[in-house]
Amino acid sequence: MSATAPYAGLTPETVLDALESAGLRGDGRLLALNSYENRVYQVWLEDETSVVAKFYRPARWSDAQILEEHAFVAALAEREVPAVPALALNGRTLSSHAGFRFAVFPRRGGRTPELERRDTLEWIGRFIGRIHAVGAVRPFAERPALDAETFGREPRDWLLAHDFVPPDLHEAWQSTVDLALQGVARCCERAGARDTLRLHGDCHAGNILWTDQGPHFVDFDDARTGPAVQDLWMLLSGERAAMTQQLGWVLAGYEQFREFDPRELYLLEALRTLRLIHYCAWIARRWDDPAFPAAFPWFGTQRYWQDRILEMREQSALMDEPPLERP
Repeated sequence: MSATAPYAGLTPETVLDALESAGLRGDGRLLALNSYENRVYQVWLEDETSVVAKFYRPARWSDAQILEEHAFVAALAEREVPAVPALALNGRTLSSHAGFRFAVFPRRGGRTPELERRDTLEWIGRFIGRIHAVGAVRPFAERPALDAETFGREPRDWLLAHDFVPPDLHEAWQSTVDLALQGVARCCERAGARDTLRLHGDCHAGNILWTDQGPHFVDFDDARTGPAVQDLWMLLSGERAAMTQQLGWVLAGYEQFREFDPRELYLLEALRTLRLIHYCAWIARRWDDPAFPAAFPWFGTQRYWQDRILEMREQSALMDEPPLERP
């Protein structure tokens, strides 16, 4: 593997050889699926079935952290929560070949859920409540927490240390991010002491596949410890009145399985702010992957950072507004 191109050695032949090393013989057909962080392929096998193979980004997670994710999803599936666990091949869910670590999953189809529908949001809320009921049983031992340090201060410092922000915007960007992080701290103070649990971590509509039998959840790659509202806020959109209504629908399902602490609503805009800061650093850290300059050609431009400054100012204002209220 090239140090400047993490997946340079991941050729179609390598993918097929990796699966064969785990006991699965492909028929030569591969379809690259939408994923920037990892490389994910639908692979057709000689028996005319297909599986999904995920090749993990080198050096992102340790083996122990990946296996902890696999164990969490397996625990969900055992309790009939519609998550998609990794297959145990040769007695293990994490394999390696030619310097790449990979896991294989059963293929599950579906479409994007219609989040404007009450029944859809209630249904998703019920299953997130069940995910969190399992997630609250024990903490992650290896995976990190989602907090102001890991998603705010550390990515801010990394971006500044690696000179991604244009020199003439450096001071303005840093000051607005610092102001936003002060807002995050105030939100956390207002929320007070609260429980954390094992989360999906990236529970947006793209990671929920919908069928006539309801939703199933995929891609627990960002599973972390954090507040329950982290897995809820990305389902809400639009103006305040619309988000309030959507929140009520989600919680109507969620609280059939787990009580929601309303103090966590103070964290909603704070978590959005942290995600925006982290997202900038995520793209920057992956810039040596040729897929990222191709997918994000606007990243790093003067306009990009000007927009981020404006975005942080807007978030600071939103964090000082009253939180959403349950309808």
